[in-house]
Amino acid sequence: MVLTGSERIASGDYLIPEGTRAALLANPASVSSFLAHTADILIRGGISLKAVFGPQHGFRGETQANMIEWASYTDPATGIPVYSLYGEQRSPTTEMLEGIELMVIDLQDVGTRCYTYIWTAVLMMEKCAGLSIPVLVLDRPNPIGGESVEGPLIDEDYFSFVGLFPLPIRHGLTMAEILKMVNQERGIGCSLQTVCCRGWSRDIYFRETGLPWILPSPNMPSPDTALLYPGTVMLEGTNISEGRGTTLPFQIIGAPFIDPAILSEQLSARELAGAAFRPVYFKPTWDKYTGEVCGGVQIHVLDREIFQPVRTGVHIIDALSRICPDHFQFIPPPYEYEEEHMPIDIISGGDRLRRSIQRGFEPGRIFEEWEDQEKNFTLARERFTIY
Repeated sequence: MVLTGSERIASGDYLIPEGTRAALLANPASVSSFLAHTADILIRGGISLKAVFGPQHGFRGETQANMIEWASYTDPATGIPVYSLYGEQRSPTTEMLEGIELMVIDLQDVGTRCYTYIWTAVLMMEKCAGLSIPVLVLDRPNPIGGESVEGPLIDEDYFSFVGLFPLPIRHGLTMAEILKMVNQERGIGCSLQTVCCRGWSRDIYFRETGLPWILPSPNMPSPDTALLYPGTVMLEGTNISEGRGTTLPFQIIGAPFIDPAILSEQLSARELAGAAFRPVYFKPTWDKYTGEVCGGVQIHVLDREIFQPVRTGVHIIDALSRICPDHFQFIPPPYEYEEEHMPIDIISGGDRLRRSIQRGFEPGRIFEEWEDQEKNFTLARERFTIY
């Protein structure tokens, strides 16, 4: 069984000095294998927990979707302030960190660049560096493995809250490795330490860890969702439902104007590695097309070792643009605090993917442009890998 950083703190395998005035950046998935929350683990270990911070979806995980903010509050049981980093503030203020001697970060990432928790952690690290507060990362496995890298890097002109550093869409890193890379490459100068996972290696996916899957966000109900997410998250930048408002978000996709049989047939004919497509109908209970019957497909991963979620996502968008040219659209901003660039552009890392689709380029031509970036990043990240 894999031991997370939180687990090692709980077992006494890594000790934080008693009485340390600490703050914690965490959410509901920040638990040990016996489901104890890291906040409780720290308090039981004699740590003086002075503040708690939460990312998108809330410290308690109760807020849905994108741009649904939450407000800071005081925990009624402990009196500890709980600060929102997805609302008026996305980076903590100096006042929030007053008197803090150690910042502890324990967030479950899902292996995709546009998952905002990475960037909340980066902004926290930058603020702590400026205040000379050391940061301790309690690391967790990348649920979709640490070997595969896929997709383009972000163009700097498209940096946003879903990408503040040039990572590929599927980055193959853990939270601690990303923070280590950004800290060194950006010269942030944070005093950064990591409580590493024990028993995890880059070829291990979440289901082999022996750990309980706690939803890191409301629309990430299973590790299967996480594996599809690097591709189907791109549909957030379109008028196609990515399955929000159903029990299978990011696993089923569709819209009222799609014929499921035609889409399934078109995608199946492309013989995409490790994937199969089943025609489905569904009716979202909220988000895009609430209460309307949508036609679409469910994506089934038959072989995760060869499955390429980002390329599959591009094939889905390409197929829809050809099958439904009068209906398919890339939607305009805003998206995740970005008011200027198209949502698909900040998700994919630039405007090249959108423009290529609009010009009718074959997906293979798009992927050729990624190959050097993927290879170069795979080599560059070796300096920062821990496992």
